[in-house]
Amino acid sequence: MILCRGDLARLLRELAQRGAEVLTVPAAFTLNTGKEHWHVLLRARAIESQCYVLAAAQTGVHPGGRATYGHSLVVDPWGTVIAEASDGVGIATATLEREFLTTIRRRLPALAHRRL
Repeated sequence: MILCRGDLARLLRELAQRGAEVLTVPAAFTLNTGKEHWHVLLRARAIESQCYVLAAAQTGVHPGGRATYGHSLVVDPWGTVIAEASDGVGIATATLEREFLTTIRRRLPALAHRRL
């Protein structure tokens, strides 16, 4: 299934409202779009869902000459990038702290205040 950004935001928020604490987002952003939007979009998803976001990203040049940005990363529920792979093939690792997640959700109960 392919989701557009608005659909992804709604899906992740729904998962968070059902109890998710960690969300995974695989992607293949183009090189140019990734440079400008990769971090900011994933930080927004983490903040609005109040979850850790683990984003695996394709990197390199693909058939037809399409280049992807890469930079797999981990974002905490406050929107801070806590780990990021460098250019090229790599690994990003981070320690996820449930206590921090609970603190964020308690201080800013956005999930509980949502009205449709």
